[in-house]
Amino acid sequence: MKKQLLTAALILAGFSGANMAQAAETYTVDASHTNILLRVSHLGFSTMVLEALQPQGTLQFDEDHPEKSKINISLKSANIDGDDDKFNAHLHSADFFNAENYPEITFNSTKIKVTGENTGIVTGDLTMLGQTRPVDLNVTFNKGGVNAFSQAKTVGFTASGTLKRSDFGINYALPAVGDEVTLDINLEAAQAK
Repeated sequence: MKKQLLTAALILAGFSGANMAQAAETYTVDASHTNILLRVSHLGFSTMVLEALQPQGTLQFDEDHPEKSKINISLKSANIDGDDDKFNAHLHSADFFNAENYPEITFNSTKIKVTGENTGIVTGDLTMLGQTRPVDLNVTFNKGGVNAFSQAKTVGFTASGTLKRSDFGINYALPAVGDEVTLDINLEAAQAK
């Protein structure tokens, strides 16, 4: 009987230890140290680079089980910046991002596949101009630790992927202006102190 009680106690202790294992931690996107760049061919002469300024979002990051992590990002269509006021007005018009009628762009992860020690593929739903399409991002986990300046626990990632703007109804100037858009992302996220 004593042996059975001891075995039961050990099993319960094991379950308690498992429940105490570190769960996913919540981080908030640090917009001042995050860059979301969109690259697209301009008539074959050059590659235009746009930046999605002031992104917002949260990351539920499980360092022990990255596949259980989640990320949600949102940004304002009117914050897509081409570094020129006249060009920006065109970008925000109905020809492109239609910021008046579709003010928000969101990305919500749906699946994370670990591909290496610090790499993975994040699949998520990108919603833009009322259309939702799956997008895959190749992600590298750069570092996690305490930021020497802010003293906040911080994580950093780089990511890249592609999408077709026509999938979201942005058809202006096709095919002269490229359909394929390359995404380059540098993201930092921090915990509240």
